[in-house]
Amino acid sequence: MTVTKSVIKLDPTQATTFVNLANKCDFDVDISYGHVTLDAKSILGVMSIDFRHYLTVTFYGENDIFQNFLKEHAA
Repeated sequence: MTVTKSVIKLDPTQATTFVNLANKCDFDVDISYGHVTLDAKSILGVMSIDFRHYLTVTFYGENDIFQNFLKEHAA
């Protein structure tokens, strides 16, 4: 199993796209900052994030479209 971490910066308008892309992945995707870790496939969870922080995305597989989105928003 491949475990990859990426640090990104999002704003609330990009969160919906992020969640939609995460939901297309056939593997788990988590998003965290500080001591908070959430399921990145949950729109309610992601919208509760404090977007002033850099976010760490941890995922357990490969999806080119999702990974390209992460590269575009890399911090």
